[in-house]
Amino acid sequence: MFELTGKTAVVTGGARGIGKAISTTLAKQGASVAVADLNPREAADTVSVIKSAGGNAMAVETDVTDLESVKAAVKKVTEELGAIDILVNNAGWDRIMPFIKTTPDFWDKVIAINYRGVLNTVYAVAEGMMAKNSGKIINISSDAALVGSMGEAVYAGAKGAIVSFSKSMAREFARNKINVNVVCPGPTETPLIDDMKAADDFAVKVLGNIDKAIPLKRLGRPEDIAAAVIFLASDAADYITGQVLSVSGGLSMSS
Repeated sequence: MFELTGKTAVVTGGARGIGKAISTTLAKQGASVAVADLNPREAADTVSVIKSAGGNAMAVETDVTDLESVKAAVKKVTEELGAIDILVNNAGWDRIMPFIKTTPDFWDKVIAINYRGVLNTVYAVAEGMMAKNSGKIINISSDAALVGSMGEAVYAGAKGAIVSFSKSMAREFARNKINVNVVCPGPTETPLIDDMKAADDFAVKVLGNIDKAIPLKRLGRPEDIAAAVIFLASDAADYITGQVLSVSGGLSMSS
């Protein structure tokens, strides 16, 4: 697909779902991959899959909501795999429910994982990328950021913040030849979707027949998102920055 041999990549939330697909696909293209995840067991399992296929990877336990944890992870990755060339901010979390049924604690958790986590990781890797005048940052947002989403008001807001932040970083980092882009998945078959359905009947109602509203008539698959990320991480995307790519089977369209 795209050659990434010699590159070091960090994927947050890289242990399962979309993150696992991104991690394994990066490794297939030759990158050394750090699977940064809060769950060390699942991260180790993904690393095992990568190594079994002949790739190079390491697991690094990381809490993206904690800047010191992120800094420690970046230091460990740099020492073991080399300077970071690619950062994929994939870590995310949500529950589907009407906004009036949410609480401030819920708001804080959604914002901390989905938005502050991106601030922390970009902050931690930026200096290294600027020093070598190269880098690719791909932030995973959501189509919810572009068009809104029933039962996901706080999540949509946090993901919208990622879009604005990424465009700002694309402008700031351009002089250092660091590309910053955004991938917005639509509804995708992941463990998080399963968790949300299991947690609340409202989520089942919202997600139950959503595939019928998608022009391509199916939910996304993790590998669909991974393919977009690989392109943006590659040399083929050197002249692309500050852009938002929706991967949603046509569920949301813009001019």
